[in-house]
Amino acid sequence: MAVDSKHNETIVLHAGFRNDSATNAVAVPIYQTSSYQFDSTEHAANLFGLKDFGNIYTRIMNPTNDVLEKRLAALEGGVAALAVSSGQSASLLAVQNVARAGDNIVSSTDLYGGTWNLFANQLEQIGIECRFVDPEDPESFRKASDEKTRAYYAETLPNPKLHVFPIKEVSDIGREMGIPLIMDNTAAHGLCKPLEHGAAVIASSCTKYIGGHGNSIGGIIIDGGNFDWKAHPERQPYLNQSDPSYHGAVWTEATEPLGPVAYIIKARVTLLRDEGTAMSPFNAFLFLQGLESLPLRMERHCANANEVASFLRDHPKVTNVIHPSLMDGEFRRRADTYLSGGYGGLVGIELRGGLDAGQNFINALEMFYHVANIGDSRSLAIHPASTTHSQLSPEEQEATGVTAGYVRLSIGVEHIDDIKADLSQALDAA
Repeated sequence: MAVDSKHNETIVLHAGFRNDSATNAVAVPIYQTSSYQFDSTEHAANLFGLKDFGNIYTRIMNPTNDVLEKRLAALEGGVAALAVSSGQSASLLAVQNVARAGDNIVSSTDLYGGTWNLFANQLEQIGIECRFVDPEDPESFRKASDEKTRAYYAETLPNPKLHVFPIKEVSDIGREMGIPLIMDNTAAHGLCKPLEHGAAVIASSCTKYIGGHGNSIGGIIIDGGNFDWKAHPERQPYLNQSDPSYHGAVWTEATEPLGPVAYIIKARVTLLRDEGTAMSPFNAFLFLQGLESLPLRMERHCANANEVASFLRDHPKVTNVIHPSLMDGEFRRRADTYLSGGYGGLVGIELRGGLDAGQNFINALEMFYHVANIGDSRSLAIHPASTTHSQLSPEEQEATGVTAGYVRLSIGVEHIDDIKADLSQALDAA
């Protein structure tokens, strides 16, 4: 049995696994297998019929992935999780699990560019409308909803705007109407637990802070077990009606003996089964290694980012520094309310010289890596307007918080003096 604890530092080391039953190995084994031996035809039939739960095929479940799922569900206070191939896949499956052609979701405008493109274009191609609203006013979510609205979606610490999302305010609105709030907690794992504030589902990237070393791609969907899907049969038909893709199962009924896990079981045995966006067991193993140090790394990320934000605030070539520690008013209140573990490792800066200055600054960095990622132990930088958000129109870029001179910094765990020295010499060249 794993140690029972409510403390993040202990959860990430012990939840979901104590030792391998076959060998007593303490490290989680990599079960690099596609298939599993069934005990009998009856055993196989029971597994496929959901009478028993166990391993069927690694596209659907894997023992290494299972430990990662249990550990992340415990960390976030959820009841179960599903590991998938990327953060983008997590976002897509989280929405597809409750919405189909003719339905809509309401999403915050404060989004990672890839998610915006997924929702604005790819969802539209399969008939799901995404209605974007400004989260500065939580009531905008209610105003954009109708009888076909199946979910709300937002990022806890949105990249690149860094305005913390009003989780409870919007989740309260959604729960009145039977609409679950899906939160992308990618930039705030270890800092915020959205499920405690009313979110129903987390859909995040593991590639960033969870992995922490920029060596693997993966995503996670976590079911909070705190949303009563059965109470809203008209609003949530796909968990309350007979599912022809799984011999007529009604998910809120079929999963009752297992607890409040209808949402995540449906996602696993229908969407993951059919779309095949499974996480590699080897990647799950690497994420488990990164997860073990997540609380310690986040302390250093946050401390370094706080100092960088203060250091850059008065620099003559920087017109604006975007970081929760420097915000005031409602945005600071939200940061203090929801980011109980620190203000995060991301810092945005706007340079006086606009596009040219932003690109010159990036090109002059020596220690910082110029990559399209966040959350590494190493410090990273990118110019979103010409990269991650380049597929968006100027108006869409502005809505997400990207300007021509905006540079996103993901502050690593190096010594703070070395971080500031590299930023200083790059700004001299901007």
